Amino acid sequence: MIKTAHRKLTLLCAGITASILISFSLIFLFVSENSLKKTSFLSFQSDMNTLLSNLEQQTIITHEWLSKLEGNGKYSIRIFDNEKELLFNKSKGDSPYITQAWDYFKHFYSLETSPFGTSHKEFLLPSPNQGEGFYYASIGQSIRPQGELRVCILSYPENLYLQIHSQRLLFLIINCIAIFTLFLFSWFFTKKLLLPIQKNQESQIQFIASASHELRTPLAVILSAVSSIRKSEDFEKEVFLSLISSEGKRMSRLIDDMLTLAHSDSHSFSIQRNLFSMDTLVLNSFEAFEAMAKEKGLCFFVELPNEAVPLVNGDEERLSQVVGVLLHNAFSYTPKGGTVVLSLSFSQSHCLLSVKDNGPGIPDQEKELIFGRFYRRESSRNSKEHFGLGLCIAKELIKAHNGTIQVQDTPKGGSTFLVTIPLNK
Repeated sequence: MIKTAHRKLTLLCAGITASILISFSLIFLFVSENSLKKTSFLSFQSDMNTLLSNLEQQTIITHEWLSKLEGNGKYSIRIFDNEKELLFNKSKGDSPYITQAWDYFKHFYSLETSPFGTSHKEFLLPSPNQGEGFYYASIGQSIRPQGELRVCILSYPENLYLQIHSQRLLFLIINCIAIFTLFLFSWFFTKKLLLPIQKNQESQIQFIASASHELRTPLAVILSAVSSIRKSEDFEKEVFLSLISSEGKRMSRLIDDMLTLAHSDSHSFSIQRNLFSMDTLVLNSFEAFEAMAKEKGLCFFVELPNEAVPLVNGDEERLSQVVGVLLHNAFSYTPKGGTVVLSLSFSQSHCLLSVKDNGPGIPDQEKELIFGRFYRRESSRNSKEHFGLGLCIAKELIKAHNGTIQVQDTPKGGSTFLVTIPLNK
């Protein structure tokens, strides 16, 4: 699914960007070509003004002068003197473009002349061959005492079309390189964009696999006990029923923890905020776990500040659950005869809660891993009391209170969990 989404996002991002790039390139190319054509045509009009002025000043028109005027094939000139075509024109043969130019001029344009003088008109002449563009045409006439002189001048702007073709080719190459670069960038960008989703999907798969593994054990015990009840005597059934009840409660705790994490993932954590005293919560937690500490042979102490602790705006039951998770972990990992200290302090903006033990401690490489789902250290793998969800739930609960939780090494060995909760403003 991630790979399919990666491909589709790449095509979408690169496609949209490429479309915008091509659109702007075509617009720029259109404007640039129009500017080139306009400049080229203005240059042709300027040349015609000069050329026809020179022609008007000539009293004798020779073949050499006309050949020079044509500029080595740049222009094609036809001259009619009193309706008679000059021999210079006939030696070059009849051109269909000349006839087309005259017809086109008579159909669309007219020349207004004074009794004596020269007038001319420049226009674009479509090429008879499709795809060859336009010719520049100029039709002029000069009324002189000697008679009427008509001129038709054609020019094919070959350099203009070569420049346009070169520009189009350049734009095509640039766009191809840009689109290829966009696809590469989109490929790596969307891959990086989807990385958190991929990690989350992998985490969910691992979560389901771990949950299935944790549920399979008590379920197998329950099914085995049910099977044994059918074959056992009456006095043995109570033992198997007690085992079923114990494993059922274990499954219930696991399902409750999983539901809590599911609510966290969907951002639907139920946090009932109210003002309460944090030192009261700590004392209640100390009293609740004092019997368990004696049972395990641990020294359990509580440390509270001498001053009155400011009120906290939060969910007292949820924060009590966090303290319970930390104390339960400390009791589980601290050996008999060890010490666990629950302490509370505060600053101007935060309340600081700590649970310190002198157990085996936590290696640096595992300090972040212990807050992951279903992560359990090797020493607790065989314990039925731990599912590896407690610290993960505690972290989510503290996060919901805009607080932080972290673990540090106790100076003389062991681990210290530090929880900061913002005070009520």
